Amino acid sequence: MNKKRVLVAMSGGVDSSVAALKLKNMGYYCVGATIIMSKPDGVHSLKHVEDAAMVCKRIGIEHKVFDFTAEFKREVVEKFVHSYEIGQTPNPCVDCNKKIKFGRLLNVALSLEFDYIATGHYCKVQYCNLKKRWLLKKSKNNIKDQSYFLYFLSQYQLSHVLFPLEDMDKSEVRRLALENEICVANKKESQDICFVGAGKYGDFVKNYGASYSPGNFVDSLGNILGIHKGLIYYTVGQRKGIGISFPQPMFVKEINHSKNEIVMAKQEDIYEKTLKATDINLISVDNITGAMLAEAKVRYKSPSAKAYVWQEGRNSLKLEFDVAQKAIAKGQAVVIYSGDIVVGGGTIC
Repeated sequence: MNKKRVLVAMSGGVDSSVAALKLKNMGYYCVGATIIMSKPDGVHSLKHVEDAAMVCKRIGIEHKVFDFTAEFKREVVEKFVHSYEIGQTPNPCVDCNKKIKFGRLLNVALSLEFDYIATGHYCKVQYCNLKKRWLLKKSKNNIKDQSYFLYFLSQYQLSHVLFPLEDMDKSEVRRLALENEICVANKKESQDICFVGAGKYGDFVKNYGASYSPGNFVDSLGNILGIHKGLIYYTVGQRKGIGISFPQPMFVKEINHSKNEIVMAKQEDIYEKTLKATDINLISVDNITGAMLAEAKVRYKSPSAKAYVWQEGRNSLKLEFDVAQKAIAKGQAVVIYSGDIVVGGGTIC
């Protein structure tokens, strides 16, 4: 019987390296695939390509390189910049997964007659015979669970995706890498957005050529409190780096693009119980009928919170939380869960 063919997305990090190792040991025919998403310069290098190639050589699989620079610039970087221009808080990791890894790379893999793509994400995919559909589930490793970033996956995509790390924790992954003498076993994880690096988001957006102009800080009644540098330098919930001082701690409550204003408020006033989302995708169900009691996250690092969810149209959701959530930001993803199952999600609007 022919082995199932898997194109493994390899970033040069330990997670994707161990994902490839595990799949090969499970009997799959694996090929490593590394994506170039930006040209080498003073900030970016091709070190990740070199690292992935070394790992592939060590575990005995072929290595391919795909240049998706144009797609990444158009679908991820330019969207990131535009979002800041209009006062939103983007989620480029979601966009990269959606458009590049599980979009462009999956299409390439299927065109090359691979059966699956695989990544080093910490989450699970499972077919439910009762529902007759594929499910995306949280990893039991709550600290590393990355299902939040993959709520957009379609049934077709889920049927062609493998997540070999599933319920592993980071210490297990590093131990496997060390035992197999994988060169990136102790490689440090980057906490920065890959195309921004350690710099400030506002400076990146400015240097990219974004349009912006100074405007007013105002309170909830419209009283002018001071002058801001431009919408690109601020996000909802921000307190530090505002540029002016207040008699008491003040936070960005709202960014009003049409008026070029930033609304400031005290901490207790930046909590909201309701939100709406658009550009939605549902995984565990075709549609939400009536009010669904579920849990939801309004950002990756926020805890899940109980909420009622209504589907208001083909492409929109409304959520009402039991407990008000801090600094709900337009442009971020809201992801809905039923236990460990991802119901779906959308973009907060």
